[in-house]
Formats: sequence, C-alpha cells, structure tokens
Amino acid sequence: MRSHLEIISQLTRPGIIAVVRTDQPEQVPPICQALLAGRVIAIEITLTVPNALQAIREATRQFGAKALIGAGTVLNAEAGRAAIAAGAEFIVSPISRPEIVEAAHGAGRPAMLGAYTPTEAQTAHEAGADFIKIFPADRLGPAYIRALRAPLPHLWMVPTGGVDLQNAADYLKAGCAALGVGGSLVTNEILRTNNWPELTRLAEAFVEIADRYLASRFEGSRQ
Repeated sequence: MRSHLEIISQLTRPGIIAVVRTDQPEQVPPICQALLAGRVIAIEITLTVPNALQAIREATRQFGAKALIGAGTVLNAEAGRAAIAAGAEFIVSPISRPEIVEAAHGAGRPAMLGAYTPTEAQTAHEAGADFIKIFPADRLGPAYIRALRAPLPHLWMVPTGGVDLQNAADYLKAGCAALGVGGSLVTNEILRTNNWPELTRLAEAFVEIADRYLASRFEGSRQ
C-alpha cells in the first residue's frame, strides 16, 4: 500500500488530476486506460457517477498498480470512508468539512478540501487538508491564485473548474501544486462517441504542459 507521502508525491508529479464524471459507469475502465496511456495517473472518480463505489472498486482492481484512483464530490466523512473502503487512495471534496480530512487521514489517505475565498482556503488548511481545491476556478483565473499565494504561500492549491489547455500553464506559473481537469479533458464529446484515442491525446497534451513547470518544483519537498 502506498504511504500518505507517496500518494502526495504522485499527485503532484505529473500534477494532472483527471476528474471523471459520466452517466455510464461502464465507461470508467476505458477512461482510466486512455488516461494512463496519456501519462495521467491521478484519476478522480466522482461520487456522482452511478454506482460510483463499484466503479472505484473495479478501477482500483484493474489499474491500481499504475494509477492513483481517488474519489471526488465527497461531502461527508461517511462517504469518504466508504470510498476508501472501495479502494480510493485520495479524497476530494468541493466543500470544506474537517470531518472529511479526519476520515481520510485515519486511513492514511490525503484529502483535498474545497475553498473559494482566502478565509475558506486557510480554514481548510488549518483543518489538515493536504491540498486546497480552489473551486470553481473558472471565474477566478490564474491571477487570483497568484494573489492568494502572496499572503498564503504555504497553501498547496489545486484549481478545478475551467482549467484547460489554454490556461494550464498560467495556473502552474502562478504556483499551483497540481491541476484538477474535468470537462476539458474527459469531454462530453469524448464520452458521447467513446473516442478514447482523443482522450489519450488530450491527456498527453496536459502532461506535457505540467512537465515543463512541475518537473523540479517538488524535488526535495515533503520529505
């Protein structure tokens, strides 16, 4: 089993966390396979996916040796514990509830809590969150991250919502620890057409951007 620190290290290198939302849980395995082919190893399966816990369990069974399978849209400790029992190696929430961190850390798993304002971000950090999910980031942008990090440089921020190939580099240059990428990676069109080669292509494009900015940033950190 990977340790807490090992999981954190792999979430930040290459630093792309794919957010998987689909109405068809049978799509989860080919999505995971296509993402891995594109070098995206961190895969967040949201609990909004029908039969999400089974999808997490199956994805962990098939891909857990190569991928970090996590659970997203976790709203309380009970859901977090259930996801971990199904095999989730990291827990992501769009909200800030300390009980979610407690559930994750109790099982040796990192947790990411959601925040929108500086106060929410610092409160999530003080609750023990390993990462702060800046959500939704689409109306905020890289300049907001840069401004937030000026007084709060200790926060490991992961913007989610609106991150795409056009702004990914700017978010990373602003100091983000990783990027949560959903609809611009696992697109509605890809899901509609089962175009897994296109998903692999997009995954590779995101990882290439992340490689340019994160390859050496975390060397020696969190040791």
